[in-house]
Amino acid sequence: MVIVVVTLSVVVLFFLLHYLSYSVLKGRILRERRWDLNICCGRTDGGGVNADIVEFGKIDNFCKIADVYQLPFGDQAFEWVMSSHTAEHLDKPDAFDRELQRVGKNVVYIVPPLWDVGASLNVREHKWIFLTLKKKHHRLPRHVKLPLARTVQRMWGQRIKA
Repeated sequence: MVIVVVTLSVVVLFFLLHYLSYSVLKGRILRERRWDLNICCGRTDGGGVNADIVEFGKIDNFCKIADVYQLPFGDQAFEWVMSSHTAEHLDKPDAFDRELQRVGKNVVYIVPPLWDVGASLNVREHKWIFLTLKKKHHRLPRHVKLPLARTVQRMWGQRIKA
């Protein structure tokens, strides 16, 4: 009985932390301002250009891009750029960072913090762990390869392709 209660408590805690990370804190950052470029937007409207490699549905000012490492925008074309939950999926997050710094004057990354264990250790979707307790960053935080991610994704595929 004790094992069941402890297990359920851990599951509920992981769920609450993930909800806090993805819904509450991400939403707060999204509402801070109008984002001139919301890169890899998914279904989220940042208020300016919303760009992604896949069109997930109707979203205002959508721009489909072919390559996140070579964006079709000029140098410093955007005042505020937001990348939410993208870099952890990429093969080359540092190259992505260089490209965002090229097109944006102010770049903000929203990444899964270590305390969001469900996201940080998601080997089915993510390739990198960010070594941070913060959700929001102006530079790409330090990161390391997520153990077993390559093997799991090779065997079963990456659920979200970036």
